[in-house]
Amino acid sequence: MNTIVDSFEKIKLKISSLKPVKPVNIIAVSKTFTLDHINPLIKHGHLHFGENKVQEAIAKWSDSKKENPTIQLHMIGKLQSNKAKDAVKLFDYIHSLDNQKLADALSKHQLNLNKKLNYFIQVNIGNEIQKTGIPVSELEAFYNYCVNEINLKILGLMIIPPVNENAEKYFKSLAELNKTLALEHTSMGMSSDYMEAVKCGSTFVRIGSSIFGSRLKP
Repeated sequence: MNTIVDSFEKIKLKISSLKPVKPVNIIAVSKTFTLDHINPLIKHGHLHFGENKVQEAIAKWSDSKKENPTIQLHMIGKLQSNKAKDAVKLFDYIHSLDNQKLADALSKHQLNLNKKLNYFIQVNIGNEIQKTGIPVSELEAFYNYCVNEINLKILGLMIIPPVNENAEKYFKSLAELNKTLALEHTSMGMSSDYMEAVKCGSTFVRIGSSIFGSRLKP
């Protein structure tokens, strides 16, 4: 078995051992990796892949998605509103919805392109100055605006916990916020902490290095 596929299957087994209540979707974070690295996982039948730069994703995935239309692409990086049109064209999920200007741009391009995406609102749950995301105090109003005013399909909430802190407490806090809004999904957990995230109910985990190995320099 290919090393990447073997690593992926080991992660699936580890997650399965936790007996999660809801199915857990593994997003294979393929940023910086070429299709030569990714293709074994595609051939293995995996569908969910994550990228953090729109232009890199377009160059890498445009043809491959036409050949494999069931592939689901996830935008997991910071997204600027001027890239919204290209993002709507290519991606199926946006995990980094974090401001009204971006939300408005995505809504407009969805309508123009007749395409409906799935969204996660990124929450700045640690109130970190340097990190993007909707502050908890503004979350309910932003969610209501996205759903009721501009017709975005919000699946759930997403966080990246503060570095060098106990991630589990932030995962638990996000899960509670998700319940408050009656949302079904959460996007939380990466290579270093996905098991803790799944224990806290995560339904989408974003895993890169544990599947593909060390990042290739862009």
